[in-house]
Amino acid sequence: MDYNLAIITQDLSKNYGKTLAVKNLNLNVPYGIIYGLLGPNGAGKTTTVKMLNSMIEPSSGNAKVMNYDIITQKKEVKLNCGYLSESPSLYEKLTAREFLEFVGELYYITPRMNAKRISELLVLFDLTNKENDLIKTFSRGMKQKLGLCAALIHDPEIIFLDEPTSNLDPETSRTVKDLVLDLVKKVNKTIFLCTHLLDTAEELCDKIGIINNGTLLIEGKPRDLIKSVDAKDLEDAYLKMLRISRNKDVLSWR
Repeated sequence: MDYNLAIITQDLSKNYGKTLAVKNLNLNVPYGIIYGLLGPNGAGKTTTVKMLNSMIEPSSGNAKVMNYDIITQKKEVKLNCGYLSESPSLYEKLTAREFLEFVGELYYITPRMNAKRISELLVLFDLTNKENDLIKTFSRGMKQKLGLCAALIHDPEIIFLDEPTSNLDPETSRTVKDLVLDLVKKVNKTIFLCTHLLDTAEELCDKIGIINNGTLLIEGKPRDLIKSVDAKDLEDAYLKMLRISRNKDVLSWR
């Protein structure tokens, strides 16, 4: 048991029938950092996050989140973690405030504290003028912001974010990035981030893992990964590590 590690996985694997989504994944994520898991669509990122949040069980191997077993201590894992999926599932016949009140109750937050946190989050994400509107009337970006509110409402120690800036305008995207940095630097939260945006990962992440076909290829600090393959930036390093060649004549069909 290592109390300095927020997340530990031991040969964590997940099969969907004959499809191997995650294979023998071994991670050691310290507290108080932003860890970025990068990879193409279908690489195993979302499956990994869902296992670490005790939403689905691994086919083999195991993991501990804040030293809670993801299989035998699911309740404790969920109470201490926040999770934002790429496409948040929201109850669209509720208003924004009603939805957040419901989420807060699921985490046993007292009504007084729940109301305080809801008001603060609605201000932070500029949703106060929409708090009494039905969620079904929200744009995709507004739903994403509301999903972020729900992920943060119980003040979790570890926050899992799957494409957190998806569907957001540049201003709100900047707000989310600054919030992620503040959560780590000012209140010592741990962030586990999945993203396709390599510039975002390079800016935010203290440590990065690149996964492909369910297998972790490499881990390290962004600058070390860039240097290891003599790349100019993280995007260039990522393409080299996945052996993706740039098409130099993208208009060759004309």
